[in-house]
Amino acid sequence: MSKFVYLFNEGHSGMKEILGGKGANLAEMTNIGLPVPFGFTISTQACNAYYEANKQIPNEVTAQVLEALLILEGTTGKQFGNPANPLLVSVRSGSVFSMPGMMDTVLNLGMNDETVEGVAKLTNNPRFAYDSYRRFIQMFCNVVLDINVFFFEQFLEEVREQKGYSSDPEMTAEDWQEVIKGYKGIVKKHTRKDFPQDPKEQLFLSINAVFNSWNNQRAIVYRRLNKIPDHLGTAVNIQSMVFGNMGNDSGTGVAFTRNPSTGEHLLYGEYLINAQGEDVVAGIRTPQPIRTLKDEMPEVFQQFVETSKRLEQHYQDMQDIEFTVERGELFILQTRTGKRTAQAAIRIAVEMVEEGIIDKRTALLRVDPDQLNQLLHSRIDESYKRTVLAKGLPASPGAATGSVVFDADEAESLTNEGKKVILVRPETTPDDIHGIVSAQAVVTSRGGMTSHAAVVARGMGKACICGCEALKIDLRTKQFSIGDTVVKYGDIITIDGATGEIMLGEIPMIEPELSDEFQLLLGWADQERKLGVRANADNPEDAKKAFEFGAAGIGLCRTEHMFMDLKRIPIVQSMILAESYEERKEALAKLLPMQQGDFEGIFEAMKGYPVTIRLLDPPLHEFLPNKEELLVEVTKLQILQPESKELREKELLLKKVRQLDETNPMLGHRGCRLGMIHPEIYEMQAKAIFYAVANLADKGVAVKPEIMIPLVGHVTELKEMRQLVIGAAVKVKEETGKDFDYLIGTMIEIPRAALTADQIAEEADFFSFGTNDLTQTTFGYSRDDAEGKFLQTYIENKVLPENPFAVLDQEGVGKLVEMGVKLGRETKPELKTGICGEHGGEKSSIEFCYKTGLDYVSCSPYRVPLARLAAAQATIKFDTTEVRNLTEVK
Repeated sequence: MSKFVYLFNEGHSGMKEILGGKGANLAEMTNIGLPVPFGFTISTQACNAYYEANKQIPNEVTAQVLEALLILEGTTGKQFGNPANPLLVSVRSGSVFSMPGMMDTVLNLGMNDETVEGVAKLTNNPRFAYDSYRRFIQMFCNVVLDINVFFFEQFLEEVREQKGYSSDPEMTAEDWQEVIKGYKGIVKKHTRKDFPQDPKEQLFLSINAVFNSWNNQRAIVYRRLNKIPDHLGTAVNIQSMVFGNMGNDSGTGVAFTRNPSTGEHLLYGEYLINAQGEDVVAGIRTPQPIRTLKDEMPEVFQQFVETSKRLEQHYQDMQDIEFTVERGELFILQTRTGKRTAQAAIRIAVEMVEEGIIDKRTALLRVDPDQLNQLLHSRIDESYKRTVLAKGLPASPGAATGSVVFDADEAESLTNEGKKVILVRPETTPDDIHGIVSAQAVVTSRGGMTSHAAVVARGMGKACICGCEALKIDLRTKQFSIGDTVVKYGDIITIDGATGEIMLGEIPMIEPELSDEFQLLLGWADQERKLGVRANADNPEDAKKAFEFGAAGIGLCRTEHMFMDLKRIPIVQSMILAESYEERKEALAKLLPMQQGDFEGIFEAMKGYPVTIRLLDPPLHEFLPNKEELLVEVTKLQILQPESKELREKELLLKKVRQLDETNPMLGHRGCRLGMIHPEIYEMQAKAIFYAVANLADKGVAVKPEIMIPLVGHVTELKEMRQLVIGAAVKVKEETGKDFDYLIGTMIEIPRAALTADQIAEEADFFSFGTNDLTQTTFGYSRDDAEGKFLQTYIENKVLPENPFAVLDQEGVGKLVEMGVKLGRETKPELKTGICGEHGGEKSSIEFCYKTGLDYVSCSPYRVPLARLAAAQATIKFDTTEVRNLTEVK
C-alpha cells in the first residue's frame, strides 16, 4: 500500500514534493527538537489520488488518516470528540511552493456542542471556550462550506449593537452562546443541513476543501503567473491546537529573522497578547512590534530569539516564523523562507557570507536576477494608494509621471522647456525616436514586448507600457479614453512599467539606490561566470551607462537609430529620394562624418572592449513620412493649392514612398539585401567605422570593431558584403596610413542561416544570433501583431508555455541556435558566438546560452547587472568540463 500520511517525526526538509513546503518544515523542526505542536501531513500524492478518483478521498487515504489520528491522540493524551478531554486541531493547506491562492486555515476543528463545554471546564474559562467555538463555526463555514463570511459578521455586529458593545472583548460567555445559536441558523438557511457535530466529519470535509482549493480560480491564476506546475498537488497539515487566546500570558504573532524590506539583521514582526492567529491579520486590533515582547514576556522573548537564530542557522536563510504562546509556553507553528525585496535579498545574501552562514556561490543563487530591475529604475511608493485606469504589457520596468503628449515633436519641445511628459501613441516608429528620448516614459495601445517602443525604451532604461488596447487614442483631438474616463493633452498620468498599470495624477516615486552590497555581489558574479556580458547600445550615452553597469563590450549597435536625429532625417531622406547615384553619394558624404562621430563616442565609452556594429537593417521606407498621412496632405493641397510648389514636392515624395512601400517589409528589402542593391550605403558605414578607429589610434585608444552584416540567408550574400567591407578598410588604410584589427561576421536571424551555418562560417569571423527576428521567422509570427492579438490567449490556454519573444523557445528557436553553433564551429572551431536579441537579458535564456556554449550574451544596458548575475548562476548550476573556458569576461 502506498504511504499517503506522514507523522511530523517521519518527514524532513528534503520531502517538499511529498509533504509540501509547510509540512516538510514542520517535520524538520520537529526532528531538530523545536517546540512544535504535534501532527501529521497528508501528502501531495493523496491530493492527486483524490482527483484521479473523481474528487473522492480514496479508502487507503481515509484509513491512514484515522491511524495517524489515533497516534496524535496518544501523543497529546487527548481524544477527538471526547467532551472530558477534547483534541482540537488546525487544518492548513501546504503546496510545494508557497501559494497565497490556496485554502485559508481552519482553527479549533473538533469543537461541537459537547466539546465546547469540556474546553470551558478544563480551562475554567467559559468565555474563551464559546468564543473559540463561534470562531470555528465562522471559519469552517466560510472556508469549507463556502458561506460568505459577511453573513456571520453582519449577525455579530447586530448582536454587539443590541447589547451596546463596541468591540468583541466586551462579549460574555452567554453572549457568545447567543451568537453560536444565530450562526447555526445561518448554516441551516444556506446549506439546509445542521452544522456538523461529528469531529471526524468536520475533519474529512476540511481535507476535501483543501484538495479542492488546489484548483480554485485564485490558485490557478497564481500558478500561471508564477510558473508553478499544475500536477504538483497540495498537502494537508493536521496539527494539534495551541491557544494564544487563553489570557494575558498567551498570544500569537509572526516574525522574520531579518527585516524583509531592508535586510537589516534585526527581528522584524508583530504579535498580539490574548489572541488567535487570524486576529493578527484581521485588522481588528493593532499588533505590537515584536521587540516589545521582551518587556511583556522576557523569558518567552529570549526563547524566541534563540529559536529564530537556530532556524536561520539550520536553513541558512532568512525565515518567516509563525508562533503562539499558550500560558507562557512558546510553540512554533510554521517556518518558511521569508519573501523579501530585491534590496533586502542582496543585503541578506552578502551579510550571510560575511557571517559565515553561507558561501559566495550560495549567496549568488539566493538573489533572483529579475528582482534587480527593482533597483535600477524608479518605482512607485507602495505605501501610496493607486487607482488603476488600465493595464497593458509591462514592456520596460520603472515608473514615471508626466503630462500626456501624443506627438514626438511635442515631447521634445516641452522637454526642452523643462516639462516632464509621457508620450502616448497607438504605436511608435523610428521617426518617433527623438520623442522617446525626450519623454519620461512611453505608452502604446498596440505592439508587444519586443515592439519598437519596448526595445528602444528598455535600451534607454525608460518605463514603457505596450499593447494597452483599453486605450482609445484620438490623435486628432489629442486625447484618449478608457471606458468613461477621458484623458486630454497635458493631463498628468503615472505609469508603472513593471506592472503595466496606468494611473491618473501624480504618484510619489522611490529613486533607485545601488548599495555597496549590490556592487559586491556583482563582483562575486563576475568571478564565477564564464559567459561574457555585453550591451545593446546605439549611442555614446547608452554605451557609457552599459560600461557603468559592467558590460564587457557592445554586442549590438543598431546604426539605423543614428539616422533618426532631427538634423539627420532630411539628409537621410535626400539620400533615399536621390534620382541618381551621384546624388545619393553626395548625401552619404554628409552622413559619413556624423556616423564617424557616433562610432568614436561609442568606442571611447567602451575603453577597448569589443563593439559589434550592425550595418543598416530596416527597409528605407521607415525613414520616410507615413504613406497615409502623406496622402491626406496631398489631397488637401490638390483642393486648396493645386498649383503650388509644395504640392509638386509632396506628390513626388508620395510617389517615392509608394515605390518603396512593401506588402511584408519584415521579409522584404532590408538587411544585407539593402547592401546588395545599394552597396554605397554599406561602404559609407564601413568607412565611417574605420575612420573612427584611425582617428582614435592617433589618441592612443585601441579599438577592435566587429562589423556585422544583418539578415544573411545565403553564404553568397555574406561573401559579397565581406569583400565590400574589406575594400572599405583598404581605402581608409591607404588614406590614413593606419592598419586595422577588425572582425566581420553576421547576425543569424533567418532559419536558413542556422541550417547552413557551416557554409556561412566560411565567410564569418563571428555569429550573433538575433533571436527577435529568428523567433518571428521560426514561428511565422509577427511579434507586434501576435502580442497584441492572440499570444496572451495562447499563454493563458497553455498553447504556449511562455511568450517566445520574452523567453527563448528552446525547443524550436533554441534548436536552430544550437545547430548554428555546432555547424559553425565544425567549420571554424574558434568561431565567436553570441546572442543579441531581447532574450540576452532573460535569465532562463541566459542559462540556455551558457549550456549551448555561446561566448557572450548582449542585452539592454539596464539589464546588464541581471545578465551578469544570471550568467554566474548558470555557471554554478551547470559548470562542466564540456563547456568551453571563455576569456571575454570583465
